[in-house]
Amino acid sequence: MSFLLAIDQGTTGSTSLLIDAKNFTVIDKEKIDYRQIYPKPSWVEHDLEDIWNSVSQSISTLLKRRNVDTKKIIAIGITNQRETTCAYDKKGKPLHHAIVWQDRRTSAYCDERRADYNKVCQKKTGLPLDSYFSGTKMRWFLDNIPAVKVANDVGDLLMSTVDTFLLYRLTNCKSYATEASNASRTLLMNLETFNWDNDLLNFFGIDRQVLPEIKESFTNFGVTQGCSFLPDGIPILSILGDQQAALFGQACVHVGDIKCTYGTGAFLLLNIGEKIIHSQTGLLTTAAYSFKGKKIYALEGAAYIAGAAVQFLRDNLKTIQHSSDVEPLAREVKDLSQMEHVLFMPFFTGIGTPYWNSEAKAAILGLTRGTTNAHIARACLEGIALSVNDSVTSFKKDFSHLNDIRVDGGAAANDLLMQMQSNFSQKNILRPEVIDTTAYGVAMGAMVGRGEINIEDLSKYWKLQKEFKQESNNYYSKKKDLWDNSIKKLFF
Repeated sequence: MSFLLAIDQGTTGSTSLLIDAKNFTVIDKEKIDYRQIYPKPSWVEHDLEDIWNSVSQSISTLLKRRNVDTKKIIAIGITNQRETTCAYDKKGKPLHHAIVWQDRRTSAYCDERRADYNKVCQKKTGLPLDSYFSGTKMRWFLDNIPAVKVANDVGDLLMSTVDTFLLYRLTNCKSYATEASNASRTLLMNLETFNWDNDLLNFFGIDRQVLPEIKESFTNFGVTQGCSFLPDGIPILSILGDQQAALFGQACVHVGDIKCTYGTGAFLLLNIGEKIIHSQTGLLTTAAYSFKGKKIYALEGAAYIAGAAVQFLRDNLKTIQHSSDVEPLAREVKDLSQMEHVLFMPFFTGIGTPYWNSEAKAAILGLTRGTTNAHIARACLEGIALSVNDSVTSFKKDFSHLNDIRVDGGAAANDLLMQMQSNFSQKNILRPEVIDTTAYGVAMGAMVGRGEINIEDLSKYWKLQKEFKQESNNYYSKKKDLWDNSIKKLFF
């Protein structure tokens, strides 16, 4: 038996998947969580050594538990939290904590420069100027961290997303590269060329020399060297940002295919093929993947908070003991008329698509003396589904044809949430057998990189576990209207 190893470096932990390279079944997985660092309100950081240790520990634990002959690992794929930004020297030593995609410290910088950015840059990047993206975080490093300034002055600075940092460490500092799905999230890559753009670099004051080479998504990025937990010489053949990896793992390789990943936040990608479409409704235009000279694009919608809303019920309100408890609690609500005015607006870190309001705050509205924990639990799930539906509504306005929505991520296991999503969005929801599709996607990408499967054949390996069909109920359309009107009144 030969194996594929997929590394999924996520926002709260690192997961390793071991996959049978012959029939593409998941053999086992191991996740190691690591600490979240909150130096100030709205600041979120990760220690790069924590990230590296979580990756190495997840791999070593997984391989030891399965007693794997490491010589039979034929390829590695890497997927990662995308916009989280790293600064380190050429020996791979971190110069500061990574600034996480959720971090809002550069909001004032964005407000000051947005008008100029919109004139020069937005069409090139497909993205708004927002603290979400990496370029603003790189600028903050250069302006505020002495060690980064010094390294930049002496030519010893590297700045990248997490994929590149892991690749650099895995190859013993030999390979410094990324690919378009990650590079397109920096505000520094030109969508048409899939290369760093001089106008964008000049706008942010970033030297091209500190950035990695942009390669195609499925190619030889280098081989392992000097790792205590892996032998030398294993090729790393696939890298994708987490949401694009999920798109690929869901076999969404045809125009009109759409996926939604429910994690800490919820992110939707719509495959729009080889033509760039600039959204008129607040969606992002981004790179999906590139291979053999072909550039594939996607429209993206983002809800910053999804699973994290359930964690709020668990950790802050103490209404549930485990995240999985939210579904049975929400199902206790039998009379939907009691829910008509109850809204849970999960905007703990602002609103994403289509409003992009970083100052919005979360709220629970419409409570009465009769409101129970069950009503709040159901409202929480509705709030997640309604946030996601805002992106679906934008997709429908910008694009003529949408296929059924394929779902993945932890919260996709919640049947009630999936049925709500179908009802609010008026689309069928398809849940596959493998919901770890982020890691699965880069494993499949590694086989594409090896030349053993074709991208067009991915659908052969995608298997449906359950379909949720849309139901007609006036309750859902009324709730959508209440949601839309409440957002406009509260935040605009």
